[in-house]
Amino acid sequence: MKKTSKWLALLLALAMSLSLAACSSPSAENSDSAGSQSVESGEPENSAPAGDKKYVVGISQFVTHDALDAATQGFIDAMNNIFGEDGWEYDLQNAAKDPNMCSTIATTFVSKKVDLIMANATPALQAAAAATGDIPILGTSVTEYGVAFGIENFSGTLGNNVSGTSDLAPLDQQAQMIKEWYPDAKNIGLLYCSNEDNSQYQVDTVQGYLEGMGYTCKQYAFSDSNDIAAVCQTAADNSDVLYIPTDNSAASSTPIIDNICHGNIPVFCGEEGICKGCGVATLSISYYDIGYKTGEMAAQILKGEANISEMEIQYAPKFVKKYNAPMCEALNIDVPEGYEAIG
Repeated sequence: MKKTSKWLALLLALAMSLSLAACSSPSAENSDSAGSQSVESGEPENSAPAGDKKYVVGISQFVTHDALDAATQGFIDAMNNIFGEDGWEYDLQNAAKDPNMCSTIATTFVSKKVDLIMANATPALQAAAAATGDIPILGTSVTEYGVAFGIENFSGTLGNNVSGTSDLAPLDQQAQMIKEWYPDAKNIGLLYCSNEDNSQYQVDTVQGYLEGMGYTCKQYAFSDSNDIAAVCQTAADNSDVLYIPTDNSAASSTPIIDNICHGNIPVFCGEEGICKGCGVATLSISYYDIGYKTGEMAAQILKGEANISEMEIQYAPKFVKKYNAPMCEALNIDVPEGYEAIG
């Protein structure tokens, strides 16, 4: 009887073991497999599926002012819309208007091996291009790429690791805008920063158009914020109208310019941010839009849908005539038809 009981106990134990193994093995195998994927991917639950790359982008902005801030925000919004906030990350650095800091930022991005550099404004773009010939670089808020890189008869494509978007509004139309508002003016002062090559290009070009209309023009160049007040005062004292191109130094010094010119002399500007701070009217583009376009170009490059060496420089799709209502009121001037107020 004891022998039979022992055999029965052994049979029952064996049956239970087989039953447990049959029930548990599939789920245990799946659990081990999932655990292995989680460890290998290291991705949080809300990230892109395992195997998708999380791109890292370095953003170098030359200085803080409304136009460049809008371009950076447009870029970030485009990338978020395309990749989702979890599909990419960015390192935003501001050079505080220091070209040497632009170089430091670019070198840091290269050492970090970012996947792409977005350079906001010409000095940031030039520094990034000097730092690497391998990492894709997209510029924005850059007026003329041929001028920025010393290329004569620029065709629109750089043919290397650099492309981007331009903030150039038609310079002939900017000159015509002054003619529309002040046809009887005699002397036009062109105020700009001598350290910005694109500003020199703009005032030279606009001067040609204005002189062709019969105006007398004189250039007034300041080197930085330390001498802008003195130069601006001289320009205001000797001019009927002032023109300021898309100039980063001027954009960050509009309170100084406004303090001299407000209610005394009309200022026409190459972009809306400067006009809002010290100007009468502008032929404006949307910096947010060109930043957004730059983000779309970046996504194409990162996803392998485009070769940056073949990407043409892109321009703003539209230009809008705008005026600064408080400034017009201070000067007691009527606004021509076809202009909209700066918000």
